[in-house]
Amino acid sequence: MEQTEKGKKPQKLRILVTPLNWGLGHATRCIPVIRELLAQGCEVIIGSSGPSVVLLKKEFPGLHHIEAPAYTVRYSRRKWFFSLKLLLQFPKLKKQVTKENEWLQEIVDRYSIDAVISDNRFGVYHRKVPSVIMTHQLAIKTGLGTVANYFAQKKNYDYLSKFFTCWVPDFPDKPGLAGTLSHPQKKPSFPVIYIGSLTRFVKSETAEIKKHLLIILSGPEPQRTIFENKILDDIHRYNGTATIVRGLPGSASLIPSSNSIQVFNHLPAEELNEEMLKAEYIISRTGYTTIMDIAALGKKSILIPTPGQSEQEYLGRLCIEEQTAFIIAQNKFSLLSAIEAASQFAYKPMPTADHTLLMTAVQHFLSALR
Repeated sequence: MEQTEKGKKPQKLRILVTPLNWGLGHATRCIPVIRELLAQGCEVIIGSSGPSVVLLKKEFPGLHHIEAPAYTVRYSRRKWFFSLKLLLQFPKLKKQVTKENEWLQEIVDRYSIDAVISDNRFGVYHRKVPSVIMTHQLAIKTGLGTVANYFAQKKNYDYLSKFFTCWVPDFPDKPGLAGTLSHPQKKPSFPVIYIGSLTRFVKSETAEIKKHLLIILSGPEPQRTIFENKILDDIHRYNGTATIVRGLPGSASLIPSSNSIQVFNHLPAEELNEEMLKAEYIISRTGYTTIMDIAALGKKSILIPTPGQSEQEYLGRLCIEEQTAFIIAQNKFSLLSAIEAASQFAYKPMPTADHTLLMTAVQHFLSALR
């Protein structure tokens, strides 16, 4: 891609979209946003890092991709130490926010960026260029009690208020899919727009296969590998078929498949869409992007919160309360017993995606730029 000569703007609005690199959920939920920007005639540049780069390059090979600063966060193997370990790394995270803001100033100037859409990157805002932040977490669940939650939410609002507006990938009416995370008791003073549930997947007539599982592994290490090992220990005892997607795009490591168990490091959106539709049960983490995908396809799921990750544990409790997914803790997880319990669970449908909310939000944002 040729850089635009300084002082001259391209004919199309040039939008930088940059997701956080914690897991793949932030990148995958940016896919419908990028598609909508392209449909409305924008030129899109993608700024990402780590496995997100590989995923987004596969989804959008014709777009220009640039390397964004990576958030290097160390996670705990022990549930009780997870939130505390993140808190202890806050000074380091604050420096990384400053670093990505410096990166953005250079990128905006180099590529003549007209606007920025950030998914949970707190440093990707600009004084002169309209910047949107996308997050479903207005309220923060720290796992450290009410007082910690209050101060975390206050700090969160301080960061979010630096942006032109905040897009919340959920429905306007409570509880939506994220409950009090996206519908906090204390509303922020900055502009908030609910853009509906985001998913890259579409429902079709693909037939469901009885006793076929789709197991999607994702999230931060070391917990991704810990859960993968649990699955691999149990799967050979399952009297059915399964597809395992390891959530490792670009990885050279391979696990051999068998006649009944197919293992992939990564699947493109279209193939993963088909696998989700074929599965009787989807087994995955309680990540918010996963919940949005499952809701859009109307699938039954067995979800396992990442130990100590308070947001996922809260979403798990909400799913149980709303009866939208069967939830089980990782330390109690056994594949066969989880499937048996899920077969007795009274599933209720989740709210489905409404693309008009995203389309309208993008239209209003772009009209303000033109």
